[in-house]
Amino acid sequence: MTALIELRDIRKSFGPVEVLKGVDMEVHPGRVSALVGDNGAGKSTLIKGLAGAQSYDSGEVFFDGQPVTLSSPHDAAALGIEVVYQDLALCENLDIVQNMFLGREEMHQRMLNGPEMERHAAATLASLSVRTIKSVRQKVSLLSGGQRQTVAIARSVLQKARVVILDEPTAALGVVQTEQVLELVRRLADSGVGVLIISHNLADVFAVADHINVLYLGQMVASLEAAKTNRDEVVGYITGTKIRDQLLEEPAL
Repeated sequence: MTALIELRDIRKSFGPVEVLKGVDMEVHPGRVSALVGDNGAGKSTLIKGLAGAQSYDSGEVFFDGQPVTLSSPHDAAALGIEVVYQDLALCENLDIVQNMFLGREEMHQRMLNGPEMERHAAATLASLSVRTIKSVRQKVSLLSGGQRQTVAIARSVLQKARVVILDEPTAALGVVQTEQVLELVRRLADSGVGVLIISHNLADVFAVADHINVLYLGQMVASLEAAKTNRDEVVGYITGTKIRDQLLEEPAL
């Protein structure tokens, strides 16, 4: 299966500090890929490059098998790459419809087409089997953390996203809300979207991910099928102990 996103030998430095050191990674349609690593591993820098917010210094980016350049957020959005950041970027004083269409409002005869936007917003939530939101005209300030995350994810779906990148989607959520968000992530992948989830919570990662990528000090040190690995192995790669053990096991020349 052709990867929706393929990164080859991605490098990025800030002055003398090399943050990404030849990173390779793939995101496939209909699958949830996780990106894990300790603080400072390079996860944010890698994602900013995919979002078009910060160009890579070198390396190749392929989208659906074709080489692309992501020099701005507009480039990423045009390809169908949507990022849901940890702060969600929602306006609390606006309702769900207004947030889902913020900056991309539908017009009719030079006026906002409120009924059409409301219909599309409701249909998008329904397509994701969202049942926790009673009305799309609810103010975001009245929503729970899980519901806000749902609105942010649905907004990316509304824009016909082919790849959705989720930055710590369950941070600060309770147990029930976390379960609801993870179920939504799974449904999103089942609809054919490629999902990349960045998380420190390995329980959430193993609950939803098909594939796990591990960054360590700017290098992709492991790319594992979730069903064929375990928490201890992933933690070993995150902390570097697994890498040191492998080096010790290599025969001396």
